[in-house]
Amino acid sequence: MTSRHLDFYFDFMSPFAYLAFHKVPGICKQYGLEFRPHVVNLPQLKLMAGNTAPPNVSLPLKIRYLSKDLNRWAEEYGLPLTFPKSLASEKLNKAFLYAMTKGEGEAFIRTAWDRVWGKGADLADPALLDELAKQFGWNPDALSAWVSSKDATDQYEASTQAAHEAGVFGTPTMIVGDQMWWGNDRLMFMERTLQQGL
Repeated sequence: MTSRHLDFYFDFMSPFAYLAFHKVPGICKQYGLEFRPHVVNLPQLKLMAGNTAPPNVSLPLKIRYLSKDLNRWAEEYGLPLTFPKSLASEKLNKAFLYAMTKGEGEAFIRTAWDRVWGKGADLADPALLDELAKQFGWNPDALSAWVSSKDATDQYEASTQAAHEAGVFGTPTMIVGDQMWWGNDRLMFMERTLQQGL
């Protein structure tokens, strides 16, 4: 192996990243890789890559297909899948950065996605952050204040910029060494490469 870690890029608004997350940490353990999650502002990341296409939710034909496809993958993985009321993920994304300072990044991702795509919680609902803070033993007011801070915004923007510089243009994206895979449906190719001793 030329690298001992896997970089996983995600945005909580992405259902395909939700699906991939439930596989990737296990793959990391199987191949002795450190799992390193990185949150990004997906709409901004797309614009930085020159992708100015309208969001999928504004394309009825595409979203109808994607909904069916997502449900196929969720059934394949044995995961619940419920579309949330909102995809306004900025505050939840920033809350992940707070969780990282507490050493609980991976656990936060799992718990937050269970609420959002597993149970359909509204990403924009302040009560969601309060609930998550209490579950992790954090002060809800401290989390809310940090999410609204300049430090949080700066870190969020820096994480998105670093992803762009790494060649990331969508989520989920997985990078090991000089190899990159984009999409939940590329995990099989990633595993095949890892099996060959990347």
